[in-house]
Amino acid sequence: MAFDLVTAADKAKADPRPVPTLKGVHHSAFRCRDAEETRKFYEDILGLPLKAALVFEEEPGTGRPLPYMHLFFQLGDGNYVAFFDVPDGAHDGKFKMKWGMDLHFAMEVASMDEMMAFKDRLDRAGVPCFGPIDHHFVHSIYFYDPNGVNVEITVRDANHDAIMAAEAADAPAIMAAWTARTAALKAQNRAGAKPA
Repeated sequence: MAFDLVTAADKAKADPRPVPTLKGVHHSAFRCRDAEETRKFYEDILGLPLKAALVFEEEPGTGRPLPYMHLFFQLGDGNYVAFFDVPDGAHDGKFKMKWGMDLHFAMEVASMDEMMAFKDRLDRAGVPCFGPIDHHFVHSIYFYDPNGVNVEITVRDANHDAIMAAEAADAPAIMAAWTARTAALKAQNRAGAKPA
């Protein structure tokens, strides 16, 4: 489904009605190779309780026959990380490790001690884990789930809110400079041209 993003954004910005508030993320959903393998990782290793395992027989919106399961694991804030087990076409090529800049999600803990306890737990379970990495505003560890999804556990830096406030003030200027700096390369990429 293609649409003109610039026109859509201009129309939305010109709309005088207030934008409704998005109060948070209910769930993020990913494809999984196998529901039970995914449950073992998220429930047994990470301690997230399985709250729903829903079986459906057709693709939403199309009615096309497609048996699948939708799993929901609950986070401490009441939100979820979810997975689709769709056996049709679930070959190993779909579940290769994804580069973290292409796909990752981060779950937050309350303290550095809790983050390091997760690192220790993952290390003891034999799950390759790297970090902690100091991102200035957060500190993080990274690992992969059985589906090739890059997972992050993060803790806010003690100065997180002040750092983010300063970043918010500078964000428009930084966005404009980045857009100008990368425009030519992105235009080449869209056109399918190889960089010079």
